[in-house]
Amino acid sequence: MMTRRQLLASTLAAPLLRAQASREIRYREYARCLPDYLAALAGEAYARRNARIARLGTAEAVREYQAWARSTFVKLAGALPQERTPPNLRTVGEFEREHYRVEKVVYESQPGLHVTANLYVPKEGKAPYPGVLFQMGHSNNGKSYALYQRCCQGLAQLGYVVLAFDPMGQGERTYYPKPGGWLTSLRSPTEEHTMFGRQMLLVGETATGAMLWDAVRSLDVLAADARVDAKRLATTGQSGGGTLSMILAAMDERLAAAVICSGNTENFAVTPFLAPGSSDDAEQDLVGSAPLGFDRWDMLWPMAPKPLLVAASAHDFFGTYSPAYARSGREEFAKLERAYTTLGAAANLGYYEMPLPHALSQPMRMAVYRWFERHLKAGGGTVAEEPPTKPETDEALWCGKTGNAVRDFGGRTPFAMTRARAGSILTPDAPADLRALLGMDAAPAAAPRLEVVATTGYSHCTVQAVEASTARQVWAPAWLFLPKREWSRLLVVVEPNGRNGAWHEDELCDRLASAGVAVCAMDVRGVGDLAPEFAPGAVGYARSHQTEENYAWASLILGRSLTGQRATDILGMTQALAGAYPRAEIVLAARERMTVPALCAAALEPRIARVYLAGHLISWRSVTDTERYTAPLSSMAPDALRRTDLPEIARSMAPRKVIVAGAVDAAGRAVPRTAAYEEVRETAAWDVETLAGI
Repeated sequence: MMTRRQLLASTLAAPLLRAQASREIRYREYARCLPDYLAALAGEAYARRNARIARLGTAEAVREYQAWARSTFVKLAGALPQERTPPNLRTVGEFEREHYRVEKVVYESQPGLHVTANLYVPKEGKAPYPGVLFQMGHSNNGKSYALYQRCCQGLAQLGYVVLAFDPMGQGERTYYPKPGGWLTSLRSPTEEHTMFGRQMLLVGETATGAMLWDAVRSLDVLAADARVDAKRLATTGQSGGGTLSMILAAMDERLAAAVICSGNTENFAVTPFLAPGSSDDAEQDLVGSAPLGFDRWDMLWPMAPKPLLVAASAHDFFGTYSPAYARSGREEFAKLERAYTTLGAAANLGYYEMPLPHALSQPMRMAVYRWFERHLKAGGGTVAEEPPTKPETDEALWCGKTGNAVRDFGGRTPFAMTRARAGSILTPDAPADLRALLGMDAAPAAAPRLEVVATTGYSHCTVQAVEASTARQVWAPAWLFLPKREWSRLLVVVEPNGRNGAWHEDELCDRLASAGVAVCAMDVRGVGDLAPEFAPGAVGYARSHQTEENYAWASLILGRSLTGQRATDILGMTQALAGAYPRAEIVLAARERMTVPALCAAALEPRIARVYLAGHLISWRSVTDTERYTAPLSSMAPDALRRTDLPEIARSMAPRKVIVAGAVDAAGRAVPRTAAYEEVRETAAWDVETLAGI
């Protein structure tokens, strides 16, 4: 039984407990915002494409879709060379084996861009032979990779001329080699592809287009060989080589057959979409494809009704690719199968699946042999077993003395070619439509409202947890530090580590508020509390894709750059603050990789009185001028240089002031003197005195 004192205490405490319960703080799951936003875009693209394919009930409709797929892919591939220049083909060595000969050849896919290749020529049978263009997966040593050699040797012994060439960034075409070595100094060939791929985006080109053109010109070389039947040309490759075969299939009508082995045969827009989705290296990410209703399987549609085998590893949906890999592949195969049936060629489409992990292992190679024997040879027999194969050493297959084409044959690198193209571009003084350039959402009909989640305080300021709805399914959170004395300036702070970097008492935000400056420290998509949650699936895949880089690629594929999304968040928060505090002077301060979206947001929002950019990337052109740059993809925009650059965006804000403190080039090196901006400070100061004085 309670005592009188206990009963009185409980009675008095009850209203207080109820009051506390009524003030329960409910935060949103901010980590869901970016994944949900991208999933909505992917869902729309998925539905749009499916609806179109569902209407393909006649052969004429299928052929129209094929024509659309080919023309759309060419558009997505970016600016391609205007002419097929002389390949300057030469044989630089050869050696003999019992049943075939290997010729070492070098040619130029573009003037000065050397391709190193091995041509496997049968010794038995009679020319002209069917020709196979073998495309490499992501092997460091390119055409020398043992399992790829085995397939080329096997095909040659079965009576095929095989051209196996090094892709850009691999084997003898490594562009960032180790000092004194021949293989890459970067983490992988994937990074080699992406290193030059990001730069290409800025001039309206893509790694997809560059590697497509290599394949087209390589097929030219193969088709022109007198020992090859130009009416029986095929392509195959495993992993990234399978994807490159898909890219060629979308473009080149000369192909009579194709086998795609463990390629990236999963569409990007799938359901359910698990952000960041199946983003990969630069040539596999089709920038801007989703808004057009185009996806990876559309690269295979132009092959119909020609023989096409899709070979997959059932292990890949958790061992190599995303969780959607197997499900998407089977779903899309069924759609393509209906098209082949409509065209009266159901027997020309095949699907092969093996249980082993990701590799061109013997079962997969046997599927290649059997498909080509069936479709490229009149009355071709079955292949009971693989011909005997024995991989050569890397050096035995080199076309040059040191294993590096740039050293051995001179010529240019993709970086040098992109820099030259950038140099020929005259960026206009007046910036283009920034919303269109960055793929930003349309401006909302009404400005976002500032929502107060909770209020507390320190000695000299009130601290509010606030948020603003900046896009569909996106709420940008912020800490709002309001001085307890009269104030007129509201400083919006955007940092690369998010709003939680300096919120403690006596740290930057509290000290600024104590100095009479209201501060809004906010998060933007991908940063701080808006950092996305991990997607489900195999831990290796999920962990490796939980990066800003992958989210930046995913955003570009879906037509909404991450730069644009972050600019949208800053815009939305600024507009919400302006609505809540209409008499305040709003100033924007950002640093490092947050400065580009901050500058773009300020250019679009006239209520931002001034901008302070610390550690600011001096220009997008600097990226194309810097071979080993470090500027992130999240700070770039496709085809930017033909439309504007960062200094032009800053100048468009006049007479509002843009202060650049500690400008850096694309490699992060200080640029102490520059006339690109009106006010430039040498050091990237980020302290109370500097920020209070903006």
